[in-house]
Amino acid sequence: MRVESGFNALFGESWNPLYYLGAIAFFMLWVVVGSGLYIYAFYTTSVTGAYASVEYLTHTQWYFGGVLRSLHRYASDGMVLFSLLHLARNFVYDRYRGFRWFSWVSGVMLLWLIYMSGINGYWLVWDKLAQFIAIATTEWLDWLPIFSAPLVRNFLFEGAVNDRFFSLLAFLHIGIPLVLVILSWVHIQRVQEAKIMPPRHITVSLIAIMLLLAFVKPAVSQGGIANLNSVPTALGLDWFFLANYPLLYIWGPAKLWFLVWGATLVLMVLPWLGKRAGTTEFKIVSMPPCEHSFIAQPGETVLEAALRQNLPMPYVCRDGACGVCKGQLIKGKVDYGTYLESALSETERREGKVLFCCATPLTDLEIACQDVAELKDIPVRKLDARVEKMQRAAHDVMVLHLQLESAERLRFLAGQYINILPPDGKRRSFSIANPPHDNALLQLHIRHVAGGSYTGHVFNEMKPGDTLHFEGPLGSFFLHDEGDKPIIFLASSCGFAPIKAMLEHAFHVDIQRKMTLYWGIRSRRDLYMGELPEQWAKEHDNFTFIPVLSEPAPEDDWHGRSGLVHEAILADLPDLSGYQVYACGNPKMVELGYHAFTAHGLPENEYYSDAFIVTSAAASKPRLET
Repeated sequence: MRVESGFNALFGESWNPLYYLGAIAFFMLWVVVGSGLYIYAFYTTSVTGAYASVEYLTHTQWYFGGVLRSLHRYASDGMVLFSLLHLARNFVYDRYRGFRWFSWVSGVMLLWLIYMSGINGYWLVWDKLAQFIAIATTEWLDWLPIFSAPLVRNFLFEGAVNDRFFSLLAFLHIGIPLVLVILSWVHIQRVQEAKIMPPRHITVSLIAIMLLLAFVKPAVSQGGIANLNSVPTALGLDWFFLANYPLLYIWGPAKLWFLVWGATLVLMVLPWLGKRAGTTEFKIVSMPPCEHSFIAQPGETVLEAALRQNLPMPYVCRDGACGVCKGQLIKGKVDYGTYLESALSETERREGKVLFCCATPLTDLEIACQDVAELKDIPVRKLDARVEKMQRAAHDVMVLHLQLESAERLRFLAGQYINILPPDGKRRSFSIANPPHDNALLQLHIRHVAGGSYTGHVFNEMKPGDTLHFEGPLGSFFLHDEGDKPIIFLASSCGFAPIKAMLEHAFHVDIQRKMTLYWGIRSRRDLYMGELPEQWAKEHDNFTFIPVLSEPAPEDDWHGRSGLVHEAILADLPDLSGYQVYACGNPKMVELGYHAFTAHGLPENEYYSDAFIVTSAAASKPRLET
């Protein structure tokens, strides 16, 4: 977790490759397959033609064929590297027991196929390195008592290898990757919402790195064409695929087989060794308003169980690092799993909070998860949008109107947000300020942060016509239409944005419950769009607007409410037992409101909140939601 946290600090969460190891391995496979198809189109399956055709690609067609050969080589190495890291990461997170045994065992089989395909690929070049690998491999295989005659004798003198041998090698080099692709598909069948491609910015970066390697250190043949009448004496090994070959001559084939099969056996039986995941399934009930129930298999986290049964929960990292999946444990016991304290503090844990991506049920559970039903049919997508219009709503607030590049419109719930994905890889989260029924344009309210690179870009460089890449909709902070309790909306600064969307949605669907907006700002000039809630109050008898200034300036000539906004609410409503509260904005305000309101009778499950986290670096941290 500390390593991953360090990577987050270095790259930002959306650039952290440790969150996408399996997806990167998949991507490397696609690069290998794509480049391999092109190479095969020029490959000649004969003793002399094999080496000559590879050399033609490498040197005569260096500008494309040679580059693709290097990509083929480096993607193959990358597939080994990221597959091993993926395996190691799942091991240290204890994600290989219980129902996960299938993915673990199939993953070990995939490693064998990757290795076999890579070794086979080196033979096809038929240079001095291929000659050494052919002889060493057959000497290693000859130790097994399954061959009637030694295989190595086929490589002891020039002329022993014929053209049909290369046809067989080419067949294997197509057949093994085909099995690899099929088994890879099988491998992810028990992984809910498994990623088979990393985010676009990571994909582009990986391609750029491999292209750089292709030009700086291109893949080339070693020592000329293979000559079985001579012995190669100096070779450079690819340590991703050929690390075991030096051991063959240091230890001998018997010890090497013992190491390889022993390690494979240990990996295959590992899910059933040591700590057991248990055999009992547990029932999980999400409390009203959802009232859904689902089953967690032994060793399955709450999030995995929900996703498997098509009951979406909010999440980003699935690794206990971001805190987006945080929820309330009302009844039952869980294994909290491994997570960063920044995602779940000890205080929150004492209050009954858990991270659903890490929490494994030990008994039947009751949880507070209000977003399961509502979000079921709304997919999170990555889209492009054009800046249609920009309006300066206040000295430090810019209102953006975004038009999707495609003809479709974004589906979302009132109060949700999107993540802008700029080139620097750091997500910037902004609430959608327009209601779902008015979604021709997406409206964002962006407050300028001193020293903030992205908000500085918005205020100083962005212009209409610019294109933004974003993902969404996200978040579990949205308006729940059901119920008859009066609603208190609590906002600070740009926390007004999702509250605006909720109120406009409430007016549109004709919610008759009494609704009051308390908007806390520092001074009158921070009250951007203040005329809008004043207009709502005139048009709707069930709505009241109460602005609260914490530090009114002398020139404000302010005669309204002042002080802390949550204290203004308590002064008006000392008993909150019959209310719902939606709070959005400054984290301190959200936290103070929660503790103060629940102490004055507000049920914990009636406090819906979204805390904005802002830093001078334009915060890539996810928002805190409950």
